[in-house]
Amino acid sequence: MVSQAGAQAGAQAGDVTGLGRRQLRERRRLRLGPLSGLSHVALVVWTVLVVVPIVWTFLASVKSEDEIFGSAWSLPATPRWDNWARAWDQAHVGRYMLNSVVVVSLGTAGTMLFGSMAAYVLARYRFRGNRAIYLLFVSGLAFPVYLALTPLFFVVRNMGDLPLVGPLIGLDTYGGLVLVYIAYSLPFTVFFLSAFFRTLPQAVAEAAFVDGASHSRVFFQIMLPLARPGIVSITIFNVLGQWNQYQIPLVLLSGQAKDKWVLTQGIADISTAAGYDADWAALFAALSMAILPMLIVYTIFQRQIQAGLTAGALK
Repeated sequence: MVSQAGAQAGAQAGDVTGLGRRQLRERRRLRLGPLSGLSHVALVVWTVLVVVPIVWTFLASVKSEDEIFGSAWSLPATPRWDNWARAWDQAHVGRYMLNSVVVVSLGTAGTMLFGSMAAYVLARYRFRGNRAIYLLFVSGLAFPVYLALTPLFFVVRNMGDLPLVGPLIGLDTYGGLVLVYIAYSLPFTVFFLSAFFRTLPQAVAEAAFVDGASHSRVFFQIMLPLARPGIVSITIFNVLGQWNQYQIPLVLLSGQAKDKWVLTQGIADISTAAGYDADWAALFAALSMAILPMLIVYTIFQRQIQAGLTAGALK
């Protein structure tokens, strides 16, 4: 009897909860009015624009060239996985992908280290020039990278003339490319994390200071773990941005350093090296290899990205 009563109570509670949720959805729909329908239409259109090219790319990567140009949306008669092997071995996509992993890993690590420290100081400490430095960082968001390519080339070339460290950070080096990636990614990182650090409770830091903790210890052991959702979100954004970068490595890594090219340069080389006789099947296989790691990363960290984007607004 007790179990039956409990089951009935649970069912009634579930009905009430379901009814409450339906009422909330109905109220939200009435409040938004036609805007709700338009937003759904926009999301559907955006989904189609994003998903269709990706699906087509993966289909083309396992087709022959006759199938690619003959019937674009038909399924392959026989999956041609040799396209992937040819792109990996003959087009050296494997080497370019390894180069991208090295450069993006170092670039993202440096960006998060310097960006998080700068954002924390600008968000939690008050000093003369604080606002000016913050606006200087944020102004970098409005500066297109295309306008900086020519002066950037000469700056990195001159860095190569420095004693001791010059050969490591000049043109045609990983170090020079990593430093530029860090500088290129810092504005958005500081902008995003400074807003996030402002939402963290001040009482926790004050308690740590009372216990004798230093400023660096408070940052690395207390405040940084509290900002984990924001850190994860901006890290993924930086990985995506640096992984897909093409203009900067094209300028800083010349054809003489082909063994240091990143993945985007290698993919472009597949389509241009042979002129009109380009290996299109291998090209789409290489594109699929470039897309797949980012899809996996986003799928794994999807919840953390969403949590980081909403945490600052909810606090």
